[in-house]
Amino acid sequence: MKTIAVCIVNYNTRDLLRECLHSVLSENADELVVVDSASTDGSVEMLEEEFPSIRVIVLEHNIGFGAASNRGIAQCHSEHIFLLNADTRMKPGALHSLNNYLAVQEHAAIVGPRILNPDGTLQTSCFHYPTPFHIFLYASGLYQLIPQLPILKKRTLQKMSSQSPLPVPWILGAALAFRREQIQLLGGFDERFFMYFEEVDLCYRLSSEGRQIHFLPEAEIIHVGGASTAHLQSWSHFQFFVSLAEFYRKHYSRAQLTELVFVVKVIAFFKLVRDLLLMHLTRDARAQAVLALNLDIHRHLLFGHWLRREDVTTVARAY
Repeated sequence: MKTIAVCIVNYNTRDLLRECLHSVLSENADELVVVDSASTDGSVEMLEEEFPSIRVIVLEHNIGFGAASNRGIAQCHSEHIFLLNADTRMKPGALHSLNNYLAVQEHAAIVGPRILNPDGTLQTSCFHYPTPFHIFLYASGLYQLIPQLPILKKRTLQKMSSQSPLPVPWILGAALAFRREQIQLLGGFDERFFMYFEEVDLCYRLSSEGRQIHFLPEAEIIHVGGASTAHLQSWSHFQFFVSLAEFYRKHYSRAQLTELVFVVKVIAFFKLVRDLLLMHLTRDARAQAVLALNLDIHRHLLFGHWLRREDVTTVARAY
């Protein structure tokens, strides 16, 4: 049997991390490594007090998910690694299934489990690569309607209910199993992606080399989602487009980037108009504060601040 390590990246999710670790420990991983990205919520103290035997890497600064993952992967010695978000819980047998699948399916470079919401419903974990059309559906919110339309439902990977393993374009980075040496030979995650699209880039590079990304439904985890960024939703939304632009510059043509910019600016314009109207109509102070943050992000997207690194730095300082 191949050995497998679990590597968890944590940022200010102390209580969820505790639950995650308990679920992982019951799976008897060969190694367990936690990388803490300069949390300020007592995560490190909790680890020292409640899990003294776990190997913990404490970073002085939040260097981003991909970079933190690379630090954890470098400390693992097992043949396989299961990279896991701190806001997840493993269901019994998931780690064994992933490890077995990687051992048998040599053409599968990355394997992702079925991901469930805390209430047991399916969470989307498999995706197509981001074309301007896909981004239009996401940014406009229309993607939520696709599973309700019989004609389009079969052409989407949203909330996929397949009961058999199958290849997919890319898998959500909340839970990825892979061969350590293969990922290290590729250079690991590209650390230019601070947050979002680091797993898309990794899957894209592997696919370009003829490797496959697989979805394994028999392995299941529960994922809260967005726990470490819930208090910074506006900044996270902006950062999504920053990383998206980086992905396009790296892998797509200039014409495709131009199409993307047009789509994002059109959506940002209509959302700006909508939220300006809502701002004038609402009297609730809390709602107005949220709208004010959203309006800032719409303006940054509309004026292209997500495309220029110097502008991204300026926006980051505001959050």
